[in-house]
Amino acid sequence: MVIKHLENKIRLVGIICTAFLVGCIIISVSSIWTARTMVTDAQKKVYVLDGNVPILVTRTTMDETLDVEAKSHVEMFHHYFFTLAPDDKYIRYTMEKAMYLVDETGLAQYNTLKEKGFYSNILGTSAVFSIFCDSISFDKKNMEFTYYGRQRIERRSNILMRELVTAGQLKRVPRTDNNPHGLLIVNWRTLLNKDIEQKTKSNY
Repeated sequence: MVIKHLENKIRLVGIICTAFLVGCIIISVSSIWTARTMVTDAQKKVYVLDGNVPILVTRTTMDETLDVEAKSHVEMFHHYFFTLAPDDKYIRYTMEKAMYLVDETGLAQYNTLKEKGFYSNILGTSAVFSIFCDSISFDKKNMEFTYYGRQRIERRSNILMRELVTAGQLKRVPRTDNNPHGLLIVNWRTLLNKDIEQKTKSNY
């Protein structure tokens, strides 16, 4: 009888120890999980300075902002490639900036225009080229885009408006100072480039 009573006490102590151990494990795992979650949330929050005032902002992943960044990247490239002035240094500067954003298909178009004397003609006629983006469609699944815009060409005697449509794909690359979006335009091509309006400038 005494032995049975002792066995019951030993069994009870074993159950209590086991429950205590399981409880400690659960509490430890929960604490580690909570700490990791808090650290992860903290890493997503960044303070930026607006003058001398710190402002709390939340970091996002590229997948969350891909649509916006892709359209911004495409618009930036077209701005550099199609904004031209009768200044050879400025043209070299904008083309250099544009080439960081596109693969060899952009360089091929630039070389073709250069060989045809396009840029020399800009210098000779003092033409000023401006680009206006109407819209950009982007297929996130296939990483394909279509750019719709208008180009304004101002010469001494007239102003010409042209309709421009280009297309291509985007691929991800490391972010750099020259490519802040971490995207590269590939297989870039012009689908449409036609005159839509021409106005003669008034001479006073």
